[in-house]
Amino acid sequence: MLVDTHAHLYLDRFDDDREAVLHRAREAGVGAIVLPAIDTPSIEQAVALAEAHADVFAMTGLHPSSTEDAADADMATVADWCDHEQVVAIGESGLDYYWDRSFDDRQKHFFRMHIRLAIEAGLPLVIHNREATNDVLAILAEERAAHPDGDRLHGILHCFVDDADTAQRAWELGFYVGIGGIVTFKNSDHDAMLRATPLEHIVLETDAPYLAPQAERGHRNEPAFVKHVAEYLAAVTDHTLKTIVETTTANAQSVYDLPAPVGSNQASAAETDRP
Repeated sequence: MLVDTHAHLYLDRFDDDREAVLHRAREAGVGAIVLPAIDTPSIEQAVALAEAHADVFAMTGLHPSSTEDAADADMATVADWCDHEQVVAIGESGLDYYWDRSFDDRQKHFFRMHIRLAIEAGLPLVIHNREATNDVLAILAEERAAHPDGDRLHGILHCFVDDADTAQRAWELGFYVGIGGIVTFKNSDHDAMLRATPLEHIVLETDAPYLAPQAERGHRNEPAFVKHVAEYLAAVTDHTLKTIVETTTANAQSVYDLPAPVGSNQASAAETDRP
């Protein structure tokens, strides 16, 4: 079984065929899908899907792009969801310097609050990082050192596209790297990083509906396509596909504290008891 550690299935691009998307994922061997939140309404949407499907799990958090207009009260809402049984992580939070640098300080403020919440709640933190690697790692290190329970900090650097040395720095801070379709692109230059990064530090993701892997370029991304990422890893490393599937699934189960993937014959929470 595979795990898609990052997919936005609540977005309206899935409204017409969401159940079919979930069916295709199960048919492709995807045993669990984790939905990151991007704002307070999406937390509720992600949780609703997780409540309806035993193989879907949710996060609570604010995407860095959402922090421009966010208030501290929104973080209170994020915190309120931490105890929900379908919520397995805080995220996606982090820094995005690509689109707009006018509210960097607000992004950092909310990122720090997410880190502190993750430590206090004992939940993994899923990080969005776009062109902000040095600041992301520096803030993680600062908060980890400053908090009395900082050694509890752990999680995933989502959509990882940095080098193997950065992957090692991330791991030393308690973070797996999330590998998705972007590494399969024809113009990608990430093969060296994939070969040099121990498989024990990697989880797989799609970021659906975005960043479909090369084999599905031009199509909306969906969790079933995570198999292409696993196949690409097998093609450019010395690992067998079986080893990649088993190891990355074990990593995902560990970081999110997931039950064993439930399988295609346990599709609905109404049909099977949730572990």
